[in-house]
Amino acid sequence: MPKGFTFFRMVILIFFFHLVSSLQAMSFFNKKLNLDTPIIRSYTVNYTSRPVQIDGQLTDPAWKMAKWSELFVDIEGDLKPKPLYDTKVKMLWDSQYLYIGAYLKEPNLWATLKNHDDIIFRDHDFEVFIDPNNDENQYFEIEINTIGTVMDLFMFRSYKKGGPMDMGWNSDGMKSATSYEGTLNDNSDTDKGWYVEMAIPYDCMKKPGRNYLPQTNQPWRIDFSRVEWTLEKNGMSYSKKLQSNGKPIPEFNWVWSPIGIIDMHIPSRWGFLYFKK
Repeated sequence: MPKGFTFFRMVILIFFFHLVSSLQAMSFFNKKLNLDTPIIRSYTVNYTSRPVQIDGQLTDPAWKMAKWSELFVDIEGDLKPKPLYDTKVKMLWDSQYLYIGAYLKEPNLWATLKNHDDIIFRDHDFEVFIDPNNDENQYFEIEINTIGTVMDLFMFRSYKKGGPMDMGWNSDGMKSATSYEGTLNDNSDTDKGWYVEMAIPYDCMKKPGRNYLPQTNQPWRIDFSRVEWTLEKNGMSYSKKLQSNGKPIPEFNWVWSPIGIIDMHIPSRWGFLYFKK
């Protein structure tokens, strides 16, 4: 030890070393946090005193009270480029239903699945995730494609927490419709897009000991996802474009409230839905 290097000075030096190390670690953590934790969105949904006509057109006068959401982003947030095509949603509520309207810009209208509970994300689709209790347990998922085919399921917990999912759950009483601007499964032109309209009854989400009715002082968690495939012309229609290994090019996942990773089943990253009356 150098002459004059006292014990007190050694303690000060060790303290300074640990302080610098801690500040460096904190700086690294904050950068990683900013990178990996995207913004959580929120939406205030207005009350309508009259039922909304569900025809897939979004022309019912009640929709004038609903504002459009922000445009969807990639599920991973800023880690990935801006989506190729715009997607946005709007919502209303009344004493029986949560109303959801969506617009999906789409140059290649394509749908193949026609049976209830087909695995709809194998087509282009629009998906809804709802957690009325805001506790990451017992939530609901509804998917729909361009021709209005629905898949619905109930999750006891997220897959990472062991699930399981219940495909036997049905959104009984739900009204849904789609419409589109263009020609379906026809690659001879360029299409404009498609619309989704849903009226989800609260009663279909009723579970023992669980909240299922809107409250103005208690937000729900909700998110929306759009699955978009890379297509190529196949005869007069389309098929998924394949990689060199013979498998389809991985789908795009565009969402309202970004998750940060490719996994919609993280309810803590979903947006907040506030009910206003």
